[in-house]
Amino acid sequence: MLVAFAADGESRAALDEVLGDVAEVVYLPELAGARRAGALRRADALLAWQIATELEHEDWDVLASRREAGAPELFLQLFSAGLDHVPFGRVPAGVTVAGNVGGWAEPMAEHVLAMVLALAKRLPAEHEELRRGVFNEDVPTRELRGRTCAVLGYGAIGRAVAALARALGMRVYAVNTSGVTGEPVDFIGTLAALEPVLRAAHVVVLTLPLTHATRGLIGARELGWMRDDAILVNVARGAIVDEAALYHHLREHPRFAAGLDVWWDEPGAGEQFTLAHPFLDLPNVLGSPHNSGIVDGWFVLGLRRAAGNVRRRLLGEPVVGVADRDDYPD
Repeated sequence: MLVAFAADGESRAALDEVLGDVAEVVYLPELAGARRAGALRRADALLAWQIATELEHEDWDVLASRREAGAPELFLQLFSAGLDHVPFGRVPAGVTVAGNVGGWAEPMAEHVLAMVLALAKRLPAEHEELRRGVFNEDVPTRELRGRTCAVLGYGAIGRAVAALARALGMRVYAVNTSGVTGEPVDFIGTLAALEPVLRAAHVVVLTLPLTHATRGLIGARELGWMRDDAILVNVARGAIVDEAALYHHLREHPRFAAGLDVWWDEPGAGEQFTLAHPFLDLPNVLGSPHNSGIVDGWFVLGLRRAAGNVRRRLLGEPVVGVADRDDYPD
């Protein structure tokens, strides 16, 4: 198995532990020339993080030639859960691409819960009021028990969110691609049921992948379907929500609240974070820097789960997170 990114000692130990008995683990950054090309031709699986930058121009040519050379079908496992950064137009036909679904499901669910509770109990707003000397003892907060939590995107992250919502005594309405689940929910449907789900929900959590079908999914119309005092939490991708529509809705509906861990234009390392609309000036917004899955040991946690999917593939067992290329742009 090939690993496209550099890995430290702890990461290598984790990969050896998960895969050592079923595959030889080779690190692409340590290879050059004919050795690099040969490894790419022979590999049964490739584990990548930022594949668009980790593979060189010549590497893509080698991958394209594998089929003609009679090489085994390549399994491309991404370290990230989302696949919207993958240049599918360059990935040769016949390569199976899988995301690291649920790689950080539990910490992300905790982050969602923290945002929901903080907004429902008005903690950021009342903290600011206290700082200004205002003591709002008689202003009520929201109770979550007995209310409805809608989870849009009912994969591993969505199921982890639902488990915490149920622990609070909330009903769970779930939306996924199939409209069926073996989990205990009060409602399950597809995006065709989006309107009644949004109208019923007190809390809406987005854990969907960013695809053709979900880009701009939540716009002015969909926000209008939601309760005036609903809480929207997005830990998926910013572009699933219409930025301008959400900002104006938050301004015009002060009882509506949003917890945003993902943004429309996220900066690279060392770059300044800027927004086209001043969301963070609004008292009904709580933001975080796309770190819902970043906890102590997060890298190795995700790496083990990605490697576990590769292991299942190599052993001929069912894998998870396989992409439908038609869902993504070239």
